[in-house]
Amino acid sequence: MCGIVAYIGHRQAYPVVIKGLQRLEYRGYDSAGVALLNGELSVYKKAGKVADLAAYVSDKNLNGTVGMGHTRWATHGEPNDRNAHPHYSESEELAIIHNGIIENYAAIKQELINSGHTFKSDTDTEVLIHLIEEVKNKTNVPTEEAVRLALGEVIGAYAIVILSKKEPDKVIAARKGSPIVIGVGKDEFFIASDATPIVEYTKNVVYLNDNEVATINNGDLTVRTIDNEMKVPFVQELELKLEAIEKGGYDHFMIKEIYEQPRSIWDSMRGRIDAQNGRLRLGGINEFEKKLTNAKRIIVVACGTSWHAGLVAEYLIEDLARIPVEVEYASEFRYRNPIISEEDVVIAISQSGETADTLAAIEMAKERGATIFGVCNVVGSSIPRATHAGSYTHAGPEIGVASTKAFTAQVTVLTLMALQIAHKKGTITQSRYRSLLHELENIPAKVEVALKSNDKVKEIAARFKDARNFLYLGRGYGFPVALEGALKLKEISYIHAEGYPAAEMKHGPIALIDEEMPVVVIATKNASYEKVVSNIQEVKARKGKIIAIVTEGDVTVKKMADYTIEIPETDDILVPLVSVIPLQLLSYHIAVMRGCNVDQPRNLAKSVTVE
Repeated sequence: MCGIVAYIGHRQAYPVVIKGLQRLEYRGYDSAGVALLNGELSVYKKAGKVADLAAYVSDKNLNGTVGMGHTRWATHGEPNDRNAHPHYSESEELAIIHNGIIENYAAIKQELINSGHTFKSDTDTEVLIHLIEEVKNKTNVPTEEAVRLALGEVIGAYAIVILSKKEPDKVIAARKGSPIVIGVGKDEFFIASDATPIVEYTKNVVYLNDNEVATINNGDLTVRTIDNEMKVPFVQELELKLEAIEKGGYDHFMIKEIYEQPRSIWDSMRGRIDAQNGRLRLGGINEFEKKLTNAKRIIVVACGTSWHAGLVAEYLIEDLARIPVEVEYASEFRYRNPIISEEDVVIAISQSGETADTLAAIEMAKERGATIFGVCNVVGSSIPRATHAGSYTHAGPEIGVASTKAFTAQVTVLTLMALQIAHKKGTITQSRYRSLLHELENIPAKVEVALKSNDKVKEIAARFKDARNFLYLGRGYGFPVALEGALKLKEISYIHAEGYPAAEMKHGPIALIDEEMPVVVIATKNASYEKVVSNIQEVKARKGKIIAIVTEGDVTVKKMADYTIEIPETDDILVPLVSVIPLQLLSYHIAVMRGCNVDQPRNLAKSVTVE
């Protein structure tokens, strides 16, 4: 989940690298560093953000047309200067940057210490570069060959880039379980964790596969597997646009991405539905459509916000397609020896396509014969390549660490999937099917209306910005939204918040209610409306403060709630796409008012690529 960027070519490397680190800072921001080849192999690194590094190196020699940089989210070793990347080898002739975890680093480190190595950091990464140099010295092979041999000895996940003082025209990169993309320009190459640092220089990229080592030497790119099999690099064109990864006048990426949702929801449907003619087609699942419609059980695996989208999918698929669904935290699913058969279908959901636990869950389910479908936002990432089939969301780059538009894009695609299965199975009437397609096409406009609640939400945020706890309640399709609203508040404002099914309040959480407790209730008009009204009355009887998300024109809840936020009326199954909007705005404004770093909340990184 750290950010990696490197450059070799005719430009000065440092400006490319430092700008790349700024673009990648959402992947980690507790320390940063650069290495430059300029006659010497110069390493500069600093605890803190990329801006702290830029200030630190302002008086240093930053010349050189080969360089690499790293922005860190700490795993092994606390965030400080010495644990920041890059790391030198024993002789300081090699340097490395690394995303991932070397699980057997302790045993390797002890062997190296016994051989006379000394270490300056607490990281597993420094152990890896020492090992590579040890292999190189013992075998007298080129650096890329030493990398290949050393990686055969390590257990874990990695994306690495290596520079050599003695080979100034060479950059080496390798991956297993963590992403690496190589940008191919005219007599220049760019390497990064994802495409965001590359897009302004070239549209042509190569995505490394697991267990591949890439060597860029004198303007040539070669790729070999760890088993020394030569591979032909597949160059593809990026669809990413530069303006998509810039703030565009907004104060933060998060608020920009909240306001992009009418477009990202539409883009996730575009070309897939034709409501006028009653057509729906998710092209990515055509080959396995029969497997889906005949599934005895569907298992959804995901983490965080994607898990909440998966919970919406459970309601959708069981409601519309009448297939049993289980929603699993990938981190628990992979370790609890679950019962999986060849008749099962697994849907894996991930914004980044690199979530380590979800990838591991996919591999385990594949080994047991299940068919795997992916729902992912990042083209070329690991999960689309690991699954049998699937569908991309089209949210565009999401830079803010707290996921917003990715959630609604995932829910959109999962809704389409549920509708397609239901239609093929005949578990939904033609009139209901057509009605839902028409209403789906109306959702972007209704999200636009929901965004107009921003000023009202801001007033509510000012009232509750100093609250110590929040409770979020919802029933049916509103329950996953309550969970997601609570998570957003926790992530970026550091206020403790919990989401509950509204009926569960009486089974414990009601004990927390007092005059200082804000309770956010999803109280839209649906079959459970009267029940939710009763829950609100129970909170009011105990002097709790009610913030209610209600359907336009609501009268009953408005009389009871302390604050109401109206959203447009829509079909019950589509309520999550609209009702989540004011909750995203609420968390954003509270966090801003509390002085929190909205785009880079403490202790979090955008994609969790290590366990």
